[in-house]
Parts: sequence; structure tokens; C-alpha cells
Amino acid sequence: MAWRSSGATNSDLIHNLEHHGLIQDERVKKAMLGVDRAHYAPAAPYDDSPQSIGHRATISAPHMHASACESLLPFLRPGSRVLDIGSGSGYLTHVLAELVKPGGTVVGVDHIQELVDLATNNMGKSAEGRELLESGTVKFVKADGRLGWPKEAPYDAIHVGAAASEHHKVLTDQLKAPGRLFVPVEEGYQQWIFVTDKDEKGESKRKKEYGVQYVPLTDAPK
Repeated sequence: MAWRSSGATNSDLIHNLEHHGLIQDERVKKAMLGVDRAHYAPAAPYDDSPQSIGHRATISAPHMHASACESLLPFLRPGSRVLDIGSGSGYLTHVLAELVKPGGTVVGVDHIQELVDLATNNMGKSAEGRELLESGTVKFVKADGRLGWPKEAPYDAIHVGAAASEHHKVLTDQLKAPGRLFVPVEEGYQQWIFVTDKDEKGESKRKKEYGVQYVPLTDAPK
């Protein structure tokens, strides 16, 4: 039903995602209503489809952003610390920040400086985005996302917005106990969403969810 969820406005898009069962929680709906996708998508921002943002990167389809938020939601509370790897346009980073404020922090990581700058500039297009940046609730850094961002670990939740070639243990290591990791991983010629939960004892359990198609998680070209 995702292809039917496009709308003429941001509100239309979000309500269509809800109508088709792609958004189920009121908190996710409110957060996505509060972030205008037009500030982050270069064209047709209210289509439920991925779009190129340059540098061989994309902004994922809104239904994938909704799915990630719904999955991570038990760990997205005021005061939570979140890592968004492959932050790209900055859209989902902003939505995640809406879900952990007040008192929470979201670090967006990308391996291309131009995309770090793009995300920062995109957030600056709204008063809400500027406040999140100025307060330190959100910050964007250039780094190899396959290594996470250990400087501010551990994280309540980690989202990866590009397909990893393997299950990077370092990301699970950077989770709090308890914590959750949402990541697309390549298996053969396919990609699957995996959700890894770390319990209070620090023990991890991985679950394979559904097939997807993301750009690869890589380091910057040398």
C-alpha cells in the first residue's frame, strides 16, 4: 500500500501512511507531521518513494522512515540518545529528534562532507530545526558509519540508513543495555532489515524482518 500513500501536502502524506497502516503510533504520526519533508527532498517531497540527493545517496521513502521509527519507538523517549548512520538529507535525524526531546540527543553520521553540510542546511530551513541544532539536540558529523560514533556511545537506539555488507559488531557494542539497532544488511543478492535487541544483561538477539533495497553503507571514496 506504500505506493498509494503519496499526497499533495506533508499532512496528506502522513495521514495516508496512517490510513494504510504504515504509521500506527500517534507519537510517530505527530513527529512526522512536525517535519516538512519539502525541506529535505529536492523534488516531489510528498511522494512515498525514495529520491536522489546527489553523491549516490538517497532520501528513503517515507514509509521506510515510518517503519524505522515504529520499530525503534520503545527506545525513543525524552532524554534518549540516538545514532543515525547514513543521515543523508537529515530528514529522519530531525524526526528522531522530535521523538527524544526534551533532553535527548541525535547524532547524524555521514561519510561525505557535502551531505553533512546538506543535512545541516536542510534543518536550518525551519525554526524547529534551527532550535534543535542550536540546543545541541541534533548534530551532524563526518565519519565512517560502519564504525558508529563511539565518542557519544552508548545509544538507546541506532538507525542505519544504508545497507551494510555484514553485521558490524561494533554497532551492537555501542548500544545501551537495553537498546535496539535497526539496520539493512546484504545477504547474497538481497537486502533485509534486521533488528537487534540488547537486553538488560547485555545479551543480544537478532531478528530478520523484511526485504528492502538501500544504497550500500561504505566509507568515503579515497
